Amino acid sequence: MIQAALASAAAFTAGAAAPLLVVALTPHATLAPALWATALAVLLGLGLMAAKAGGSSPWRAALRVVFWGALAMGVTAAIGHLVGRAV
Repeated sequence: MIQAALASAAAFTAGAAAPLLVVALTPHATLAPALWATALAVLLGLGLMAAKAGGSSPWRAALRVVFWGALAMGVTAAIGHLVGRAV
């Protein structure tokens, strides 16, 4: 159980570090597309690693993670747009 918690913490840290770097280093004019691309690339990489660790089909699992991550980002952006807080 501790091993799963540590793996989850490491995945969260890795997944959060890249977008934070993009925010720090990207000009405001291109920030939104850069964040989307970075988040999807990180999701792809984490999905590939998770599939390898779990012994499943790497690309199928990774694409599933990317699909649901993109859907979640899209829904979040749409809700933000509706309430006037979207980028």
